[in-house]
Amino acid sequence: MSRNKHKPHIFVLPEDDANRQIANGFIHNLNVNENAIQIMPIAGGWIKVIDCFINDYVSNMRSFKERRMVLLIDFDKDQNRLSRVTSQIPADLKERVFVLGILSNPEELKRKLRKTFEEIGEFLAEDCPGNKNKLWEYDLLRHNETESERIILSVKSFLFI
Repeated sequence: MSRNKHKPHIFVLPEDDANRQIANGFIHNLNVNENAIQIMPIAGGWIKVIDCFINDYVSNMRSFKERRMVLLIDFDKDQNRLSRVTSQIPADLKERVFVLGILSNPEELKRKLRKTFEEIGEFLAEDCPGNKNKLWEYDLLRHNETESERIILSVKSFLFI
């Protein structure tokens, strides 16, 4: 479903199918305004997320000032991945682009939490509007703290019901 490009909205660009399922669970939480968020096609790896973002989304983001974007990647326990990804985001878009992901990979988080990917996404959405941070404080998600605070401030007015 296409979103109104002139109203506040957010696109989610997932690295892989596991991240897509987490995003899908997030959207299906009753707190989320489904009309303000859209999951884009899977990029096929974190480097491809960057390439896809630069080649397919940067130009439109400059045209549509109400668009925000989440680059949803696996960090694969790489301490430098966030800075490598954010260094590729053009300066004029940095305040509207967010990089989130699991410190290792979604499969490890699924195994440790004993939840499906979609259930994980639903729980993450549950924590967002009220800044409860229960699941966001989990060891494989804690590194997202700065980005999750930034994104909540940016989307709270239109994404959560």
